[in-house]
Amino acid sequence: MSENENKMEEIEGSCPHCSGKHKDRDDKEKRDLMNRLKRIEGQVRGVEGMLENDAYCTDILVQVSAITNALNSFNKVLLANHMKTCVTENIREGNDEIIDELVVTLQKLMK
Repeated sequence: MSENENKMEEIEGSCPHCSGKHKDRDDKEKRDLMNRLKRIEGQVRGVEGMLENDAYCTDILVQVSAITNALNSFNKVLLANHMKTCVTENIREGNDEIIDELVVTLQKLMK
């Protein structure tokens, strides 16, 4: 079995929600996305601390709204990167099925 097949099997077995596809990201893209997630994780921990310290409801709600906005921003960046790389490359290779995948993804994001 090739190294790529091993990775695919590992990915498919690790998460029931993953498509099994793989994306090699350059270091800058990965670092930027990870930094965004780490900031969001810190915000979530902050809300957890607010709850433990009996913070006022509206104060918590404002922080949760900030987290929601940060996650939406993360999705926008990731979607733009996806369209500029994965979608574009697939279309150039003649794989028009990527458009259907993108439509389904957008539908899920816009629920």
